[in-house]
Amino acid sequence: MPAAEVSVSVGLVRRLLDAQHPDLADLPVEVLANGWDNLVCRLGEEFLVRLPRRAVAAGLVAHEQRWLPELAGRLPLPVPAPVRVGTPTAHYPWPWSVVPFFPGRIAARTEPDDPGSAAVTLGGFLAALHTPAPPEAPASPVRGIPLAGRAEGVLTGLAHVDPAERATALRIWEKSVAAPTWAGPPVWLHGDLHPANILVDHGRISAVIDFGDITSGDPATDLSVAWMLFTAEQRAALRQAYGRADDATWERARGWALVLSLVFLSYSADNPLMLGIGERALRAVLA
Repeated sequence: MPAAEVSVSVGLVRRLLDAQHPDLADLPVEVLANGWDNLVCRLGEEFLVRLPRRAVAAGLVAHEQRWLPELAGRLPLPVPAPVRVGTPTAHYPWPWSVVPFFPGRIAARTEPDDPGSAAVTLGGFLAALHTPAPPEAPASPVRGIPLAGRAEGVLTGLAHVDPAERATALRIWEKSVAAPTWAGPPVWLHGDLHPANILVDHGRISAVIDFGDITSGDPATDLSVAWMLFTAEQRAALRQAYGRADDATWERARGWALVLSLVFLSYSADNPLMLGIGERALRAVLA
C-alpha cells in the first residue's frame, strides 16, 4: 500500500471539523479504514469523514463532491453523496468530505442471502447509472476506455496466473479485445465497482459506495462486477435486469473482469480481501 503523503489522524479530523463544521465537532470520531487513498472515520451515528491521504485521491474526492449530489436522486440504491464539504487549510492541503454512514457489511465479506435477487438489484442500479454523461464529466485514462488500452497490463498480469490456465486466459482476452468497441455516447460509470464497494444489510444489497473513480465511458467496465460476485445463472439475471447489454458489451465486460482480476492478483500481496476478489473473478472468467 502506498505511503500517506500527509499525516492524517483522528486529531486532524477533529481540528478540521472544529474549524469548518463546528456543529459536528463534538461527535465521537473513530477510524474505520486507512486505505490506499483515504482515511475513513466514523463520525457519530450518522456520518463518515473521508480524508485523502495522497494527492491523487484529492482529485477523486473533488469528483465525488461535484457529481454525486446530481446523480444520487435518480439512483435506486443509496450512494455516499457528501452532506458537508471540507476545504484545504494551512495544515491540510486538499478537499475532504462528510458523507452519510450506511449500515451493512461489504459484499466481499458478507454475500447477499439471495444472490439471484441481488443480481437483479445490481443490474437495475447500473441501468439507472449508465446514462449519457455530459462533456464535462470526468474522463479516466484507464477506466471506461477501449480494452486494447489495457493490453500491456494484461500481458504483464498473466505472469500471476497458473501456467495451466494462462493459455485459456489469453484466448479469452484476445476474444474480448476483438469485440466491437463501445459505439454509444460515454455513460456515467462508477469506475471501481467490485464487491468491496457494495454493501449488504439484512441479506440484501443496500448501498453502493466509494465513487472516487467516477468517470464516463464504456459501460462494460462496470458490468465486469458480474464476474466478481455471481454465478453464470446469476450473471444472466443481472444482464436481463440491466436490459441493454448486447453480446459485444457483455464480451467486453468479461474482458474487463479479466483485466481487473489480474490487477487485484498483481497488487494485493498485503491485502487478502482484494486478493480473494481477484481469485474469484479469475475463476469465473475462466469458467
